[in-house]
Order: sequence, then structure tokens, then C-alpha cells
Amino acid sequence: CIAQFFNGKDAIKNLEIYHPEIILMDIQLQDMLGTEVVKLLKPKLPDSKFIMCTTYEDEEMIYEALKNGASGYLLKDESMQKITDSIRDAATGSAPMSNTIAQKVLQFFQKKQTVEKDIEKLTERELEILKLLSEGFLYKEIADQKCISIDTVKKHIGNIYRKLHVANKIEAVNKFKNNKD
Repeated sequence: CIAQFFNGKDAIKNLEIYHPEIILMDIQLQDMLGTEVVKLLKPKLPDSKFIMCTTYEDEEMIYEALKNGASGYLLKDESMQKITDSIRDAATGSAPMSNTIAQKVLQFFQKKQTVEKDIEKLTERELEILKLLSEGFLYKEIADQKCISIDTVKKHIGNIYRKLHVANKIEAVNKFKNNKD
């Protein structure tokens, strides 16, 4: 261990000086989220491997950390042996993860694949209507913009719900927006 910092500001200021090979980063720092530190430092330290070592199992945090450049994600309740093995693994190019985190990552991508397949089932017109719904347009506004009746809009929306396996507009829009990410 060559350095230890307890807040994001100090980490950002000093890690560039050390150019460490491996950085263990918590999510909840005193002044900011560790995911933000990774996002800011990864471009400046492209050869450094950031391993999140935290208690957070939240899917959003996992996704944010990996998206921002983390090379691994460990839970603090792992054994010291697992953590030291993971550091060695990261140094050789592996992406260490706690088993529960790896399962969540797999589920995320499998769910995303299912959503993509559902979205592909929509016709071009249904996609247009779903896009307008996601932008906040009302049924009447969609009907006017597409030069169709409100009943036709409702019929398309019913088809969208059925194909996306959702029960309401919010679920449909969320699936559409999450598919774009």
C-alpha cells in the first residue's frame, strides 16, 4: 500500500502523483461518491485498475462504477484472501467481482437483451409513438402529429404494452429509455 485517502478530493489531487497499478475505491466517501472519482481519474490514469470495494450491492451503483471505468467490484464482507487474490487478478488483466455482484451484472445484461428483443418486435409506427410518449406527448398530440385518430393511437399503445410485456405508459417508457442507454 503506497497511499490511503479518506475523501474524493484528496484522492483526485494525489493519485495522479502516485500512478498506482491498483486502486481500491469505496463508493461512499466523505465528500463524494467513489464512482465520480473513478470517472474523473480513469482518463488521467488509464493503466490503473480501479476495484470498487464497498458494501453497496445496488444495481445502479454497480452499473455506474463499471460504466465509469472500474475494473472490478468487491463487497467488503469478502475474505481477506479473496480481496488479495482479486488485487493480483486485476493486475494480470482480470475483472474481479464478488459472486453476488457477478450474478447481478449477468442478470442486468440478460434483462437488457430481453428488452432489446421486445423492442425489436415493435413496428416502425409503434416505435414512433413510443418515442413521442417518452417525450411527454399526450395521445391527442400524438394523433395530431401522426395524422391518425386517437383510437388508432390507443390501439398502437395497446400493441406496444402487449409486445413489451408492460401494464402502463410509465413501464413502457422506462423500457424504451433503458434500452437506449
